Amino acid sequence: MRPTLFAPLTIAGISHHTASVPEIEEFRFPDEEEFLTTAREWFKGVALLQTCNRVEVIVHGEPDILTEFLQSRGRTRFRLYQDQEALSHLLELAAGIDSLIIGEDQILGQLRRSLTLSEELGVASPILALCINKAIHAGSEARRRTGINNGAISVGSAAVLLAEEQLHTLDGKRILILGSGEMGVLVTQALAAKKLSAIYVANRTLDRARVLAHKIDGTAVPMDDLYRYLALSDVVICCTAAPHPVVRANDVREAMKGRTWPLDGEVKPIIIVDIAQPRDVEEEVGTIDGICLFTIDDLRQVNDTTTQLRQEAATRARIFLEEELDQFIRLYNRRAADETLATLHTWAETVRVRERDRAFARLQGCDDHVREIAEDLSRALTRKLLADVTMSIRFCAERGEIARAEELVSAITRGEGLCSRKSE
Repeated sequence: MRPTLFAPLTIAGISHHTASVPEIEEFRFPDEEEFLTTAREWFKGVALLQTCNRVEVIVHGEPDILTEFLQSRGRTRFRLYQDQEALSHLLELAAGIDSLIIGEDQILGQLRRSLTLSEELGVASPILALCINKAIHAGSEARRRTGINNGAISVGSAAVLLAEEQLHTLDGKRILILGSGEMGVLVTQALAAKKLSAIYVANRTLDRARVLAHKIDGTAVPMDDLYRYLALSDVVICCTAAPHPVVRANDVREAMKGRTWPLDGEVKPIIIVDIAQPRDVEEEVGTIDGICLFTIDDLRQVNDTTTQLRQEAATRARIFLEEELDQFIRLYNRRAADETLATLHTWAETVRVRERDRAFARLQGCDDHVREIAEDLSRALTRKLLADVTMSIRFCAERGEIARAEELVSAITRGEGLCSRKSE
């Protein structure tokens, strides 16, 4: 039986497993910094992980408080993971087992960025940092040991495969990529081996579009010309980080007016794959004649011949993560005990300084050398006197014996706990 956690850890999440793209979109927090800054008043530590197919709120705090906080922000539909289950979920998340594309690597970078933002805003407690860093390390090791990411495709490359399945081939096609961030890079990497007629990159910042376009021998497109190039393209893959739709139905409808087959007058179709979260493309665009609109929900159907192999690797990865969980709990509890130990050492330092000052008052006229010796002696005695109890508290923490550890501190700092019970 595993020990209980020495401090509460809770994760509230919504993902592709149980929610559609619109539901995930509705749950998202557009202003991450504002969310984290507000959450600081509720929790000792908080991190926010938002990807194209999930939102996870990770807190160093109690589940009922997290529930209350999210409900105050208008979020009511989510799953809670508490303590050991939260640690296990975090491990599987980092290993890619819980991803839409099993074994994908992007989640590791996304976890790092979520922790970095929390640290920059001062809302990442030591416990929270330990959890995310340990999960990233275990996720990397799981990939190395099991090969779960062998043959894995990213969401970006899955979007390319989806378009290829719809058109049977991308040879000679024109592709427009909307967005030049990480996902845009993944899309272009997936397109590198295709014999395209042309590839366009549109981005709000033209210089960034030029950088990505240069890497793939493509053409950077100003956002003002977006719809002109959309009408020229066979496939449009949307992956910006915009907080609102950037491809609007009325503008697409206007752009499609001149896109017809020369002889029969029928509209020449365009495949639009929207993998952004929140979505880049207004839902109404899918109703326009000639537009075939796909979202992240459709990527589950992508034919990936390595899926079975990676599912088998996922089974092996779970065995490894189960073993890692025991070590994770021990590390977590040792770190969680630091707060209890801080109380003890703060008390000891207060006593040390008080008694040192009394001694100095009695040693009137002593020189600085004597004072330095007395200072060093008092510090050394304090460290030695606390060494054994510090080790005992850490040992209690590792086993999840919270009450026992608190009794040890209480017995020393307030004359309560064990000593008082023995005298009864």
